Amino acid sequence: MILLLFLCYYIIMKRIREIRIGKICLGGDHPVAVQTMWDKAIDVIDETLIASINKLETFGCQLIRFAAPTLDSVTILGEIAERINMPLVADIHFDYKIALECMNYNIPKIRINPGNIGAPWKVEEVIKKAKDTNTVIRIGANGGSLPKDLKKMKNRAEAIVKAAEDQLEFLEKLNFHNIVVSLKSSDIEENYFTNEAFYSRHDYPLHLGITEAGPLIPSIVKSSIGLSRLLEKGIGNTIRISISDDPLKEVIAANEILSALKLNSTKRVDLISCPKCARSSFDTHTFTQEIQDYLYSVDKDISVAIMGCMVNGPGESSHADIGISGVGNTIAIFKKGEIIRRETACSAKEAFIEEIEKL
Repeated sequence: MILLLFLCYYIIMKRIREIRIGKICLGGDHPVAVQTMWDKAIDVIDETLIASINKLETFGCQLIRFAAPTLDSVTILGEIAERINMPLVADIHFDYKIALECMNYNIPKIRINPGNIGAPWKVEEVIKKAKDTNTVIRIGANGGSLPKDLKKMKNRAEAIVKAAEDQLEFLEKLNFHNIVVSLKSSDIEENYFTNEAFYSRHDYPLHLGITEAGPLIPSIVKSSIGLSRLLEKGIGNTIRISISDDPLKEVIAANEILSALKLNSTKRVDLISCPKCARSSFDTHTFTQEIQDYLYSVDKDISVAIMGCMVNGPGESSHADIGISGVGNTIAIFKKGEIIRRETACSAKEAFIEEIEKL
């Protein structure tokens, strides 16, 4: 019993080693970092591209990953890395020379699969240069791409852990420890037990995610259920919510999950809004769509209510720092349930933003 209590205490209080990636740190006492992956091939770098990447950061992204399929793509990623504030991660498969080239640029982290990067000496070359450049290496395993020998194991969670540990052992023999580990599955239970098992044995920062989670709604449901149990135990140091949609939605979803768990490192707006019903005379759907980009970019720890009628407006959302509702063309803005301003439908959005800025 004493041993069991000790192990439970160790898991709860365990300290993860600290890894620095550009301007952010994972592990130690640092909060969970949000990341996403760019979803398009890039041929030309223009201001529109840079603005789009910077918008991700405004919405709470802290790391951005790009595929690096060719040597030519590395030059482009190197230029992007110099023009954005977020640390850039390069995703590399099959060609070790791409990994080596990435380390000639301001790219502080690369993702490789030692199993497909080539012969052991090629991996050794990559690790040798990573030591010299202080580059972080992400390794890991995916439930859908296990080595043939591990696919025969009955316990797939243990198979995923074993695949990652084989990679880890190779890097540790080279005296390399600047590592982030990712263990992912599309099955939320398998994903949970895999990460819990690895966490109980090692102190490397973990990259969490449910892989191939699908379109917006299925992905958010799976990710919320699958990752929250790990995060509540202190397992996980960076997350990506994999959605078959705009990367911006991945960032928003990740921050919403972290905010709900009180784990967010930045101030975020808690948005409260009601669905429409027959008594709704204020179009909450349209108003929320029009203002949500602004709200997601607000660096304030506040609750904002967008309510459909005066029945569930100031009354039911009286706990909100600020809210808005209306009847017909008369729109009311309220703070803690008390109406402070009345506007028309045309002037409501501008007035609402003005009052939020005052908070």
